[in-house]
Amino acid sequence: MLPRPMMFGLCRAAAALLYLMAGKTVKSRICANMQDVMPDKNKRQLKAYCKNYISNVVMSLYEIMIDSSSLDTHPQNVFSVHGERHLEAALKLGRGVIVYTPHVGNFFYYYWYLAQKYRCLTVATGSSPELRPLYLKFQEMGCEGLDYDSTPPIELLRKLRKHLAGNGIVFILGDFYRPAFPRSTFFGRMTRMPEGAAMLSIEYGAPVVPFSGRRLNGEHHKLVFEQPLRLYELYDRSQRERASRHLSLFMEKVICRHPEQWFYWFNMDERWESSSETG
Repeated sequence: MLPRPMMFGLCRAAAALLYLMAGKTVKSRICANMQDVMPDKNKRQLKAYCKNYISNVVMSLYEIMIDSSSLDTHPQNVFSVHGERHLEAALKLGRGVIVYTPHVGNFFYYYWYLAQKYRCLTVATGSSPELRPLYLKFQEMGCEGLDYDSTPPIELLRKLRKHLAGNGIVFILGDFYRPAFPRSTFFGRMTRMPEGAAMLSIEYGAPVVPFSGRRLNGEHHKLVFEQPLRLYELYDRSQRERASRHLSLFMEKVICRHPEQWFYWFNMDERWESSSETG
């Protein structure tokens, strides 16, 4: 096996080639989606974001499929962690913690990091034949998860509640889209997004720790934990939608700060609803 820096250099080269080979329609769609929510960016900036987006996807796939098998031998060379004291302080409340983040950087790696140090559970979807092998691989590495698409809602809620009651961490990726999710707004547009994090925090008093990760340079990642949000003190049960909007604003900030790190640019346009659809 070649040294890791050399492997990531090859990933960059492969990503550059993939960008050149990608059809104009694909690149135009990604750039259009970026411009849709970041109208202040010019064409040159959008082109750079698109190139770096493809590079991050290629590197993440390499990490998941190959590099992850030896991840436990060199975590200190991969992760630069900031603000973990906020997570530890939230755990001292004894109510469990919801770590909340969008799909940025290599979110598989970030959940792996947490799972090595804490009792963790996440909610994912294994319905996609392309993604299922990736989820199964990380399950084998000790990353426990519940499948949103195959777990009955009542059972899903019961397991998450039980995990929080045991002072565990629930890792929630808040930017999932499903037509059956509650109506919400994202970047000022109508869409459908989960309200699970807000509901669990308000109903069971679990603090929410906003989290983000991003690729710094090839194989290195920066992980940032922010101060806990006590949504249960700010909102009541009738205000769950407002609490979810609070969390969505955090995700928007993270995505706009480092656009090339977000996963869903390739199909972001599919999640918007027209005014007629929302009634």
